[in-house]
Amino acid sequence: MVVIILAWIFSGTDDAGTSSIKVEVKQGQFIIDVTTTGELEARSSENIMGPNTMALRNARIWQLIIEDIVPDGTVVDSGDWVATLDRSDLENKIRDQDLEVEKLQTQFVKTQLDTTMTMRTARDELINLEYNLEEKKIIMDQSIYEPPATQRQVKIDYDKTKRTLEQAIENYDLKFQKARAEMKEVSANLAKAQRKLDEFINLMKDFTIKAPKSGMVNYKKNWEGKKQGIGAQFSSWENVVATLPNLSAMNSKTYVNEIDISKVSIGQKAEIEVDAFPGKLFTGKVVEVANMGEQLRNSNAKVFEVLVHIDGYDSILRPSMTTKNRIITEVIDDALYIPIESVHSNDSITYVYKDSRKHQIIPGKSNENDIIVLKGLEKDDKIYLEPPAQADNWSVQYLDGDLEMDNTYESDQKTLPEVDGGVYAYYLVAGSFSEIKDAKLFLNQLKSDGFSNGGIISSNKLNRVYLDKFDSQEAAEIAKIRLPEKYTESWVLKEAVIEVDDAANQEKDDYRKRKEGGKRKTIN
Repeated sequence: MVVIILAWIFSGTDDAGTSSIKVEVKQGQFIIDVTTTGELEARSSENIMGPNTMALRNARIWQLIIEDIVPDGTVVDSGDWVATLDRSDLENKIRDQDLEVEKLQTQFVKTQLDTTMTMRTARDELINLEYNLEEKKIIMDQSIYEPPATQRQVKIDYDKTKRTLEQAIENYDLKFQKARAEMKEVSANLAKAQRKLDEFINLMKDFTIKAPKSGMVNYKKNWEGKKQGIGAQFSSWENVVATLPNLSAMNSKTYVNEIDISKVSIGQKAEIEVDAFPGKLFTGKVVEVANMGEQLRNSNAKVFEVLVHIDGYDSILRPSMTTKNRIITEVIDDALYIPIESVHSNDSITYVYKDSRKHQIIPGKSNENDIIVLKGLEKDDKIYLEPPAQADNWSVQYLDGDLEMDNTYESDQKTLPEVDGGVYAYYLVAGSFSEIKDAKLFLNQLKSDGFSNGGIISSNKLNRVYLDKFDSQEAAEIAKIRLPEKYTESWVLKEAVIEVDDAANQEKDDYRKRKEGGKRKTIN
């Protein structure tokens, strides 16, 4: 800033009777960069895991709550306490399971008693039948002196008693097998319930989280980007309480607007400054550029994630620190350039204020502060940094030497940049909407704020509302810098408007005719 101020020259009263700050056209190396805000993160880290995932699933616990945890950034040793998870859900399950075990234990004892009594009764019945059979045999032996009919009757009684005993013996075997099966069933149910209770009790111990190794505890972030501290909830499927980052290798994760992402590529050098330590500069390089864009929360702009490796190691760097990343996208060894604030444009031309006239220029590439001039100025030319008083009435000095004495036809001029056979416009977009009615409401708001040239572009089921449109990206970028703070999130969109055909050529011819018919004079 000091250099720019020293370069400004305070001019005296010029021909138009105005006084304003002037600046010289500079020549030299021109660095084109993309500046973004990012956040430090460790290149690698070890997760501090929660309870065993399979045990949590068996317990049907799907969400975990951090009841207490060490402050973010605490240095811990291996085995140190890190966090405690809420046990209330598990404690309820343990109580319920304990009751289930008691119920099954009672059922086990009851079944055991029932089978004991059943088998005792069966054994007594066998003994009685054996005695009965022996009595029948004695009677049968004594019946040899009885008539044949009586002998036959006694023999039948003996056979029936013998058959009853044989059936009782078979039934006893079946009852024994049944009793053994019933005891196995209740025993298995009891063992299963007891094993489940033991798992719950062991799982309870895992709700006290300890560090797997030495390091600095770094809170994990959820999908909203918020840190998971006390009271935070996380899924048992992820099951990560915090992390232990490797502070010896750091990255800066940042997001680049879709209009600038084409300038960024892997391998480009970068300069990183940490907000916590102003003036301390780190170097790095781009190692990863996302192929797919995304939309951040509370923003309409589409951005691409870019990862920058920071060179070397510095103990002051900590995860989550805010960074300012300057990615060097191109270095031009020799170029004419001027402050971007001194460049102005309308629907037709880009110009600067110089020698009481609006001098048309052809702008080139730009960075955050300056813009290259491809044609229209020379080194050490002095131009106005801001429009002088009554500068709107100044005539226009065109590159072809013509001088427009009034601006009657100035708004009719049309620059149609042809790229691969197509005509493009550059729109300064303030918002995107899926519903056309929402886009129209936003457009009405823009017009009420003074953006009378605003409109809507509808494509790919998306309705983009723009503040204004321009014939070059440089003109659009200049206009973006001058936007009110309310619209600083706007971005530049390049869009094909028509195909280059006879209609476009006719429009150029019409402009030339209007220009020739207007008031002008040739500067010799």
